[in-house]
Amino acid sequence: MSSQQDELKETDTEARFEFKKEEKSAFQTEKGLTEETVRVISEDKDEPEWMLERRLRALEQFQEMPMPTDWPGQPDLSEVDIDEIIPYIRPDVDVRAGVDDWTELPDEIKDTFDKLGIPEAEKNALSGVGAQYESEVVYQNMQERWEEKGVIFCNMDEAVQEHEEIVREHFMTKCVPPSDNKFAALHGAIWSGGSFVYVPENTTVDMPVQAYFRMNSEGMGQFEHTLIIAEESSEVHYIEGCSAPKYSAFNLHSGGVEVFVGEDAHVQYSTVQNWSKNTYNLNTKRAIAEKGGRMEWISGSMGSKATMLYPSTILKGRGASDNHITIAFAGEGQDIDTGAKVYHNAPDTKSTIESKSISKDGGRTNYRGLVHIADGAENSSTAVECDALMFDNESTSDTMPYMEINESKVDVAHEATVGKIGDEDIFYLQSRGLDDDDAKQMIVSGFIEPITEELPIEYAVELNRLVELEMEGSLG
Repeated sequence: MSSQQDELKETDTEARFEFKKEEKSAFQTEKGLTEETVRVISEDKDEPEWMLERRLRALEQFQEMPMPTDWPGQPDLSEVDIDEIIPYIRPDVDVRAGVDDWTELPDEIKDTFDKLGIPEAEKNALSGVGAQYESEVVYQNMQERWEEKGVIFCNMDEAVQEHEEIVREHFMTKCVPPSDNKFAALHGAIWSGGSFVYVPENTTVDMPVQAYFRMNSEGMGQFEHTLIIAEESSEVHYIEGCSAPKYSAFNLHSGGVEVFVGEDAHVQYSTVQNWSKNTYNLNTKRAIAEKGGRMEWISGSMGSKATMLYPSTILKGRGASDNHITIAFAGEGQDIDTGAKVYHNAPDTKSTIESKSISKDGGRTNYRGLVHIADGAENSSTAVECDALMFDNESTSDTMPYMEINESKVDVAHEATVGKIGDEDIFYLQSRGLDDDDAKQMIVSGFIEPITEELPIEYAVELNRLVELEMEGSLG
């Protein structure tokens, strides 16, 4: 292990996540969701009329849609009561659009992100960093060399004002419309904060761009929106990190992500989530890939009481491709329901899905996936691999892949394995000098390696450390 890895390994990850600041805000709405709430949020942000209209339309759709209750084996959402959620909390900062100088932040917010390793990561390995606290981005910065090339990285509230035309065209229109599902509609009504990334043609951003989302207040909802537009032959890697401290009441995270992958463009979207065990994590993430475009989803889902997350890609153009690599970890009292969706709507398209899930102490993991190959999408191929690892007889893991194949000239493969950590494996490693805990950790590290090797070193080490703490039962 390198000295850099050693240094990162020694970081007290648990302490970094499990702290809570005194709740302070400049403005917040009342609990619940009404038309008045939506109007207040839009007015506080000084939004154009078209955005208010979209919010109100999404609110109507939310009110008309039933809660999802009929999915086989889905997490229990009966505790999710929108009337008990504070949908919008504006942190107490002087600059609404977020500062670009770290020293200008209030001490308690700066201290929060210092503890989480931001902006240290920025100095080391990133093209740009955004940090959201509660409902709004408080810090946003990008290296000048990318700005000079026409790359835009700003918060969504600023993008609505400064890049109105392109946002109006893409925001919850063709990628994730509010009608997609009840929580997408909820998101469309009360979204706040998030990131806007625009990469011009023939531009490769060769260092990752990062956004970090932190919930501090109890009983709130966080609804950030991420919109990424990668023009023809461009390339960008976006990383999001998410965390929240322990609460006595439930919190809700319902973000929305829309990615537009232009012809021959490449977008990688990586997520490392560590929510508290009182958080419901219900997100909608989708990409549209044009001819020759390449989309990659890399995600590590830990923490939360329940997660329902299925990043999806529409392969719209000939030769477009999609790759999903996911890891889910469920401990006591957790139900982590994750997966992937891919729509092959053009010939010569390709997708791969690799899912790793770990459950212990009675936790439950599900892989829930859909691959659709449309009539006429000839010479397309897909390969789905789902592996589940259980620590004990009380834990469960289910695999629910669904294939809709409407074209005969295709290549389809699916493989699934479910197993327990075997006594013989533990015994073998103990015979080589490892104790029981270290042996299990080594097995798990090997199990999740396909995920960690796709991440920059700082994030790979962080993910491994989070898994270690989950195994110890130290988080949440």
